[in-house]
Amino acid sequence: MKQYDVNQMRTVAVVGHSGTGKTSFLESVLYLTGTKAAKGTVEAQSTTSDFLPEEHEKMASFSTSLIPVETQDYKINFLDTPGNEEFVNELYQALSVVKGAVLVIDGTKGIDIGSERVLNELNIRNIPTVIYVNKMDQPNVKFEKIIDSIRDVIGYQAVPFLWPIVKDETFKGYVNLVDMNEKLHEGGSSHIEEIEPAFMDEVAPLRQKIVESVAETSEALFDKHFAGETLTQEEIYEGLRKGVLDGDLKPVVFGSANHDIGVNASLDIIKNFMPAPNDLKPKVGFDLETREEISRETSVDEPLSAYVFKTTVDPFMGAVSLIKVFSGVLRSGMEVKLSSGEKIKVGNIFTLRGKEQLPVDALSAGDIGALAKVEELSTGATLSDLKAPLAFQGPTLQTPTMYVGIHPKNTNDDNKLSSVLAKLKLEDPSVEVIRNPETAQLLIGCQGLTHIGYIVDKMRNLYKLDVDTSDQKIVYRETIKKKGDAEGRHKKQSGGSGQFGVVKMRFEPLNPNEKEFEFTEEIHGGSVPKNYFPAVEKGLIETFQKGPLVGFPVIGVRAVLYDGAYHDVDSNEISFKMAANLAFKNALDQVKPTILEPVMRVEVTVKDDYVGEVMGDANKRRGRVLGMEPLDGGRQKIIAEIPEAEIVKYTVDLKAMTQGSGAFTRQFARYEEVPETLVPKIIQSYSSE
Repeated sequence: MKQYDVNQMRTVAVVGHSGTGKTSFLESVLYLTGTKAAKGTVEAQSTTSDFLPEEHEKMASFSTSLIPVETQDYKINFLDTPGNEEFVNELYQALSVVKGAVLVIDGTKGIDIGSERVLNELNIRNIPTVIYVNKMDQPNVKFEKIIDSIRDVIGYQAVPFLWPIVKDETFKGYVNLVDMNEKLHEGGSSHIEEIEPAFMDEVAPLRQKIVESVAETSEALFDKHFAGETLTQEEIYEGLRKGVLDGDLKPVVFGSANHDIGVNASLDIIKNFMPAPNDLKPKVGFDLETREEISRETSVDEPLSAYVFKTTVDPFMGAVSLIKVFSGVLRSGMEVKLSSGEKIKVGNIFTLRGKEQLPVDALSAGDIGALAKVEELSTGATLSDLKAPLAFQGPTLQTPTMYVGIHPKNTNDDNKLSSVLAKLKLEDPSVEVIRNPETAQLLIGCQGLTHIGYIVDKMRNLYKLDVDTSDQKIVYRETIKKKGDAEGRHKKQSGGSGQFGVVKMRFEPLNPNEKEFEFTEEIHGGSVPKNYFPAVEKGLIETFQKGPLVGFPVIGVRAVLYDGAYHDVDSNEISFKMAANLAFKNALDQVKPTILEPVMRVEVTVKDDYVGEVMGDANKRRGRVLGMEPLDGGRQKIIAEIPEAEIVKYTVDLKAMTQGSGAFTRQFARYEEVPETLVPKIIQSYSSE
């Protein structure tokens, strides 16, 4: 694959909800540009971008694929992203390195929940976007309603560049409102003609909208249009490009990826109107030492800067790092500095088309490629010139919303499991792995059941490791509710030196979220020598490791040693450790031990329509709604605190409540006392295990 000037490159994410036809759109692109001799299909498991066994099995994308194509002296790097909202971090990583996007919408459904979510994300990030309305060949597609539904989300930024031609309820082609011609598709071939007079009344107002949009891009064009002069085609092209780059226009294209309709037009829009890598804002990083901001223009004349936005693990090649070069040129054999401070030597550079490796001599500013077998690289790493080191801040990834226990079906695979999870986490930094000694669970945190299922399937398919999953066990704590004091007396005589220690102690409850344990003494007259104070404290610390009710650690306790007794010969450290243990056990009837549960701060993003239902559900889960914040796009952020035991499967429940539109994040807030009515149930549950 040859090198391209930065002005002749485009980097575009193909985004949209699952099932809209993103992968089919790219198959059409590959076919029409001559990159592939024949189109693959999702059903035949022959597509270029969906090549993983898990993607074949579920007929859905789970991982972002790089699809570079060359067409008419342009190189377009497409990133095919998963549409399932549980793989939103794949979307975030892709959007961090592109300058444009193609949003694919299912014409039979219009703007569904997933499409709206992605469209809002593109608006927030100000990413110029082409909206490709797919499946126009299907019956009963109401394209006027589709435009209305798109405008309900983004207003009159949505401007049709192509308008469908429908005869006898059959999609025949489209009118190109920019070039003012029509393209008809018949019998597998297509041809361009002048617009039929019968369509002029319908398309004239749409063409006028394009002209008005162009006129609004500059004062000179506005004055010319207002004076009744006709804008030239060159002025229209320039105005449309400015409108698209500024985010004021989002071209809408109607087509059918299965029949290759509207795809070439989309490619033309990408080449003519979408930003090159050096358009819009320069990339901003920071100096590794001073932390001051540094800007890098997308130019080969700038010092090298590149960013690893995704890592995949190939069973034969090992880790493969997908890299976007923001400035300079990356060549094989170069020495570069990583954001970690390490120096490495770059090996062979290549690019990927799905899983196919394509050799390249170098990657210049604006391009995307790959490096393999570089152990020091991982997602989020920056590579830069040795003399001008810097680092880029990667996208903020969603933290896990659901945890499950995981263990190998074959106990001999315990060691293998750890290495496999490390490789999976290298591929997907949003996956969290936690070993919890208190519940004896190895937990993986993901974005939901589909995400977890993908991880489990990949373990089986790629690493030949079968695992079972189980529900997450809640990590409780124990504490005391009242003051109490008791004596602990340890005496042991068994020939030779004995053991003797007596302590009198007072136990008081503390706020467990402010202080887990506090030890102090009020000894007068030397009833317990000072050198035994640490032994008393140590004995309590060991005792509090396993609480009296379930065996969870005890927190929120202040222990005061106020009296005791010792023996000149038989007293020692172990004696006073044992005495402290006995003192706490003897005080249990007075201090009233209870169980504390983790409470999570939950931030739920929902459409206005579902606010009441979500808030009511939070209350049913023993939660407290703390407040609400309005967001763009008719959405609200609900902030609440809910016990973790009540949201173990909240990801699934929230989707059901909001028709898949809701999303949430969670983080630990504090421990709170479990209601008395629930304590016996928790004790029984954990005691039986």
